[in-house]
Amino acid sequence: MPHATVKLLPGVNVNETPTLNQAGISACNLIRFIPDVGGQSLVQKLGGWTKYYTAKMSAIVRALWAWEDTNANKWLAAGMQTGANGSAQLAVMNGVMGSNGITTATSFTDITPRVLSDDVTVAFTVTAGSPNILITDATTTGVTPYDSVYISTPVSVGGIVLFGLYPVYSNTGSTQYTVQATNVLGNLAPAAYAVSNGGAVPSFATTSGSSIVTVTLNDHGYVAGNTFSILVPITVGGVSLYGNYVVQNVPASPTSPTTGTPSTFTIQASTQATSTTSASLNSGNARFIYSIGIGPAITSTGYGVGGYGTGGYGSGSGVPASTGTAIAASNWTLDNWGQILVACPNGTIADGIGFTGIYQWDPISGSPIATVIPQAPQVNDGMFVAMPQRQIIAWGSTFTGIQDPLLIRWCDVNNFNSWIAQITNQAGSYRIPKGSRIVGCIQGPQQGLIWTDLALWSMQYIGQPYVYSFNEIGTGCGLIAKKAAASMNGVVYWMGQSQFFSLSGGGVTPIFCPVWDVIFQDLDLTNLDKIRVAPNSRFGEVTWYYPVISNGGEVTNYVKYNVNLQVWDYGTLGRTAWINESVLGPPIGADPSSLYIYQHETSPDADDQAMQSSFTTGYFALAEADVKSFIDQVWPDMKWGYYGGAQNATVNITFNYVDYPSQYATPQVSGPFVLNNATTFVSPRMRGRLVQINLNSNDVGSFWRIGGIRYRFQQDGKY
Repeated sequence: MPHATVKLLPGVNVNETPTLNQAGISACNLIRFIPDVGGQSLVQKLGGWTKYYTAKMSAIVRALWAWEDTNANKWLAAGMQTGANGSAQLAVMNGVMGSNGITTATSFTDITPRVLSDDVTVAFTVTAGSPNILITDATTTGVTPYDSVYISTPVSVGGIVLFGLYPVYSNTGSTQYTVQATNVLGNLAPAAYAVSNGGAVPSFATTSGSSIVTVTLNDHGYVAGNTFSILVPITVGGVSLYGNYVVQNVPASPTSPTTGTPSTFTIQASTQATSTTSASLNSGNARFIYSIGIGPAITSTGYGVGGYGTGGYGSGSGVPASTGTAIAASNWTLDNWGQILVACPNGTIADGIGFTGIYQWDPISGSPIATVIPQAPQVNDGMFVAMPQRQIIAWGSTFTGIQDPLLIRWCDVNNFNSWIAQITNQAGSYRIPKGSRIVGCIQGPQQGLIWTDLALWSMQYIGQPYVYSFNEIGTGCGLIAKKAAASMNGVVYWMGQSQFFSLSGGGVTPIFCPVWDVIFQDLDLTNLDKIRVAPNSRFGEVTWYYPVISNGGEVTNYVKYNVNLQVWDYGTLGRTAWINESVLGPPIGADPSSLYIYQHETSPDADDQAMQSSFTTGYFALAEADVKSFIDQVWPDMKWGYYGGAQNATVNITFNYVDYPSQYATPQVSGPFVLNNATTFVSPRMRGRLVQINLNSNDVGSFWRIGGIRYRFQQDGKY
């Protein structure tokens, strides 16, 4: 009887029918392909994973970042989504690398930023000619120079207006502290006249039947065409006000009684007022949002409020921990500025006010929690650190407190405390002119890359005066989710709304995807932001983890592209955060079900459990026309273990055979047969025209790779 060898085509193809895909693989789980001679590939079991840290995380991890400080300590940061306790944890783990090149976390530190908000009677005190503003807040006590306060209601006092995020300059008592007023260039702005325990928030007046609203705010400094922002929602005369408004007109009167400058201006609402009335913003109170920080010398029972202030580190009592609330977040972007971790949460809300600032944590300084960078934009959709000049690039940012989804802002070179563009620095901003929003950004090879929902833009450093040039380098190739793009070995890969793309020297190129049906026909479109890209440089693979329609909205499946072989596979496995090879060794991922963080390529098993690896071929045509074939022997040929290790793998092989494609749903089955290193052959004794092979394993501690499986056959009549 003649013999033949099963020669599988590289990769997995589900776009073809099983008959058309003969000699190919039509279904799989937890496998990978490695190169073989002649451009072919071999199928083997996927590398396994072990716990990076012994304990579960408090909630699903949405971001990971690895870096090393100047003392050669290796760190892993994990940003989690809001958990059952209503807050989102940011944690760091210190790792020690073993002789095997694998790092294990030995410590866990909660560095979650904390916020505190309150509404207080306006009680600001200023001295003429001084930029120092003394604020009295009887509700929140113990504010220190480590702290920052976000004044989300404009407050006019002494001829200046305070609005935005301010570092605390000094504290003068348990209920009083000082901030410094600045102008639009970030320079100190001295008060024009003295005020004691005064100041006022804006008031709004409406006229029935008109959409014009008159705003009263002493010494406001606005001119027609300026933008006026309302961050605390208010309803006046049936008109709801919130967001950015264009100043329509600035009447010459009424004027400030002290300076004679205009004290009113008008804006236009989206609807007409139903009554003639007036009201003050936030019922006349100032709204403060404190970002809580702790200086190293603060006692263990105290918290301060905010980021690193002018006073530097020192002693202080701080605000009691019970008065602060850990922030809420649905997602994070993380990076490192030298040894300093920088973090930007998404979805942070304090009493209805959007506040997604950029935080820092220095492992050397001893700061117990991450503290806000007061000068950075207070609302951002994400950020990354650009190279080689080292600047934080924030996207979906703001100048007003209201997010602009197409705005890019960046800090000065080597100075994340400077964000206002001046001739003496390299801070700046740019608004992408096309698209509806920036979806995601990364630092790519030699340039920053910005994806909108429609296109890809490059951001290249050119120096002063413009600092960066922006160019659209691809259209119709927008990003599907914030973390669906990654760079590996000088090439960028990403997932678009309906296909995959790469960027290299030849520009943007679509990637042919023979498993398109598996992902795009089952993709949960209501949870796209949970998609995660996972590059693995060790094997030249880029994986996308994504949620499917029938699985409750969380990430459960993956699709994987081998960039060297240009082949795909897919399977069931959830990872909600990922980092490639790093100072911590092999890749690290976070599991949404177990809530553990795992290091991959460290074991043949799935966290000491059997890995359910499998693949199913298409249907081989044993003979053409009406001839049937009979197969009585199959000879296994595989690698049964690691090189130099135990050759102890056990796999199961099953044969499905039919005469017509319409019989796929109910094939005749031979097997399963158990194969191991001692198996010479199995006898399926099957007769048909089309045969399919399923191979799977579920044993612990083993590895396998397929070789040249042979079978013995002969013609056995006609159908």
